[in-house]
Amino acid sequence: MQQTLNLSDIDWQWRHYNALTRDEAVAMFKLRQDVFIVEQDCPFHDIDGIDSEAEHLLGWYDGELVATLRFFHEYQPYQGRCSIGRICSSLNYRKFGVGRALVAEGLKRIDELYSNRETEIGAQLYLKKFYESFGFVQSSDVYDEDGIDHIHMIRAKLVES
Repeated sequence: MQQTLNLSDIDWQWRHYNALTRDEAVAMFKLRQDVFIVEQDCPFHDIDGIDSEAEHLLGWYDGELVATLRFFHEYQPYQGRCSIGRICSSLNYRKFGVGRALVAEGLKRIDELYSNRETEIGAQLYLKKFYESFGFVQSSDVYDEDGIDHIHMIRAKLVES
């Protein structure tokens, strides 16, 4: 494992689901499984049938996928707001700020392409302060999702339409 990591060395790549190579898709699903199912000890259906509707951000370091998220520019369950989800980073690289860099990169895309839209996320409650640091505000009561406390959070649009 790497002792240090310069975040500028991460190769960020946006891919539509249909443009993912087999190896990229396997790496993405493996990282999500490692974090959401194994590490969090939470058996749930990560492959939920909507990855094909999303763009995926992949963060590569030295040939290894260290972070990923999926992005919907108009997510119907959130009243057509933008949304990022399945936000995860490799346990071995979190201490270097990879998760923060991942969210910043995802929000940068929203700010560049959809600055006139709000962004909504379903966040694990323990990450509330983390997402507040990006401008998200809690917009729901706490709810249980797969045995983990969650909240909805909304980030205001940058520009009025």
